[in-house]
Amino acid sequence: MLITLNFCLYLSFTFIPPAFNLDSCQNQGQFKLDGMYQDGNFIIGGLFEIQHLKVFPELSFRMMPEQPKCEEFYMSSFQQAQTMVFAIDEINKNPKLLPNITLGYHLYDNCLKLVVAFRAATTLISGTEKTFSNLNCTGSPPVIAIVGDPGSTHSIAVSSVLGLFRVPMVSYYATCSCLSDRKKYPSFFRTIPSDAFQVRAMVEILKYFGWTWVGVLYSDDDYGIYAAQSFQQEMQRFGGCVAFSEIMPYDNHRDIQRIVAVIKASTARVVVAFSTDLLPLMDELLLQNVTGRQWIASEAWSISPVLHLPRFVPLIGGTLGIAIRRGEIKGLHEFLLCLHPDSDPRNNIVRIFWENMFGCKFENGSKDGEKMCTVQEDLNSTVNEYNDVSELRASYNVYKAVYALAHALHDLMQCEEGRGPFSDNSCADITNLQPWQMVHYIQKVNFTTGFGDHVSFDENGDALAIYDVMNWHPSSDGSIVVRTVGVVDEGAATGKVLTLVEDAIYWNFETKKPPRSVCSESCPPGTRRATRKGLPVCCFDCLPCADGEISNISDSTECTVCPNEFWSSPEKNRCILKTVEFLSYEDPLGISLTTASLLGSCFCALVMVIFTHHRNTPVVRANNSELSFLLLLSLKLCFLCVLLFIGRPQLWTCQLRHAMFGISFVLCVSSILVKTMVVIAVFKSSRPEGKSAMKWFGAAQQRGTVVVLTAVQVVICAVWLSTASPTPHKNILYIRSKIVYECAIGSVTGFAILLGYIGLLAAVSFLLAFLARNLPDNFNEAKFITFSMLIFCAVWIAFIPAYVSSPGKYAVAVEIFAILASSFGLLGAIFAPKCYIIILHPERNTKKAMMGRTGKNQ
Repeated sequence: MLITLNFCLYLSFTFIPPAFNLDSCQNQGQFKLDGMYQDGNFIIGGLFEIQHLKVFPELSFRMMPEQPKCEEFYMSSFQQAQTMVFAIDEINKNPKLLPNITLGYHLYDNCLKLVVAFRAATTLISGTEKTFSNLNCTGSPPVIAIVGDPGSTHSIAVSSVLGLFRVPMVSYYATCSCLSDRKKYPSFFRTIPSDAFQVRAMVEILKYFGWTWVGVLYSDDDYGIYAAQSFQQEMQRFGGCVAFSEIMPYDNHRDIQRIVAVIKASTARVVVAFSTDLLPLMDELLLQNVTGRQWIASEAWSISPVLHLPRFVPLIGGTLGIAIRRGEIKGLHEFLLCLHPDSDPRNNIVRIFWENMFGCKFENGSKDGEKMCTVQEDLNSTVNEYNDVSELRASYNVYKAVYALAHALHDLMQCEEGRGPFSDNSCADITNLQPWQMVHYIQKVNFTTGFGDHVSFDENGDALAIYDVMNWHPSSDGSIVVRTVGVVDEGAATGKVLTLVEDAIYWNFETKKPPRSVCSESCPPGTRRATRKGLPVCCFDCLPCADGEISNISDSTECTVCPNEFWSSPEKNRCILKTVEFLSYEDPLGISLTTASLLGSCFCALVMVIFTHHRNTPVVRANNSELSFLLLLSLKLCFLCVLLFIGRPQLWTCQLRHAMFGISFVLCVSSILVKTMVVIAVFKSSRPEGKSAMKWFGAAQQRGTVVVLTAVQVVICAVWLSTASPTPHKNILYIRSKIVYECAIGSVTGFAILLGYIGLLAAVSFLLAFLARNLPDNFNEAKFITFSMLIFCAVWIAFIPAYVSSPGKYAVAVEIFAILASSFGLLGAIFAPKCYIIILHPERNTKKAMMGRTGKNQ
């Protein structure tokens, strides 16, 4: 912009009128510019890159500067200028558009130099008249609008000045997104989408193929810098990352080698380039044989023929890019072939074109060997970029720009006084048309071209974004041919922005398929992404979800916790119902415990049969056989109550299991306690001082004691069940992956009292039996009771920590094991010795034998 300011100052001083002539103003000089001219009611200006100025004359400020001379004529750019002429000619012949109005044009060549573009723009808005008689400087400007400049840098500089005077400027090729800033460029419009749209179009292609890890190369100018910035922002929104970002040097081989090294070292297989000059880089890549990359071309080089050479096919064949929308303009080809030069110096660019087209000269002083132009040369005999209308892209944008201005002028002229858009509802004065009035109508332009494309501008002066997707195919002669394989249309009625014909795409890889270009492979469902420290978000590790958490989509950033009654599947990609765990009859453990319970019950029944059959024998009758049968019955109930602990918990089983367990064991322990007391009473009654002991502790007292002790437990159970009854409960806290279906005890206090009461009776029984262990042998049942109660107490003392530490169904199994172990212990310790004598040594089951043993002991 410093250059812009310097030239603005220079140009301003160039056109300062002398203060001494009071009758008129006179230009101090004029720029020598190549252009074309046609008069009309309204003049439209144009700026085109037709030639190239390689060396600009030195500005020493000590002498009048030399006029620059442009070289290297570009036929495609001249076609664009002629397209503007054709559009104006077509509009002038259209009776429905601007009737009775003739449009003229004044086109200039900017020679690809900012200073020339500035001179041309200044000439357009100031006019070419040598003198001005109107010292008030009023009236219409020489041009109502300017079509151009094609370059972003040129447009930024020129529009900065034109915007001060609100002169509308409609560019057909300047794409820099910075030009969308309405505060800086209030009168700038364009018929080509800005780089912001271009970048979004390119990102749509990356999204389509899942390329999230790409490299970026861009030119060191406004176009490249702004495009690269926009691209990185769009990639962040899309979730992709830039592996490397490098500025393309203009002429520095060492920097090019460094960039090639970066491309080789990077894992990115896709490279995006925003540049107009990639030839030095491609030569170096070819020299180092850097292939296997998918190139994405911006519109600046997607259809450029510079790289369409056979030697570049292995390197950049298969390139995907976006190009300006191709259009068709009826009658343009014939119009281009009808061009003839004339002698008007304002149309000198046509003469320059003719000389370059046919290799002749109009000047008499041409060099030896150069033929003179006769104007009889036939354009129909030529085939080049000038008359090739198969790929009208920039020219089509020029066509749309001219028509946009024509429609805006037409709408302006249709204004009805009193209903206008300006102050006091006024309309523009057609005889004194001001540029800012044109800006208002250009902003509201809305029409459709003959090719079917809709043309309008948004609030920033940008056109609707529509691009063709191009693909570089190898041709039959070994070179590269560019083909259209899709379209990017942000205004598509279907809402589908990108449309591709995948079968038509050429992939320059052995697989003939699109490559993978990701820093890290996609995380499958069941995992989550964990970004690697110090690397972009696209570089991550895939960590499996924790137990109980899932991710059912790819590349999930976090895992979702399953609801309470659900658990993660083995793949961690869905929630499944938790397994309901309880001790069932089908479970091997349940079968084992059920078998042990039934065996214990059968043993009790067997002992009961043996005792019934030998009920009149001394061994059975000793120590109250009725208590023995009651003890066997209670043990049988203890074994059978185990069955209530197995199976799916239900309300009635939860209520009965602990009640039956508690009552059965109290009945059992109270029977043992009474038997122990009987042993002690019988021993005392055998002594003179205790002969009345059995009188006060006879059979009725023994039964009453058992009933009373058992009744206390019944009361405890009744109160417990009525106040806080055990209920089935799904416990999800023990094992997170399962639902433990258990019986919640309801009241810890009730359960503790129930166990405590059993423990109290067992402790008293053990104490009394321990004290009576040394009684005479005929009363030695106390020894067996002592041993049985020792087993009982040891089992239930060990039960408490085992029960607390066992998860799920194993807690129930521990309780069942304690019941079975204590029951078998009591059954074996008390009744096994008696059954041994009854069955194996019946000779010892006699009163004489027992009395004999007594006498021996005495």
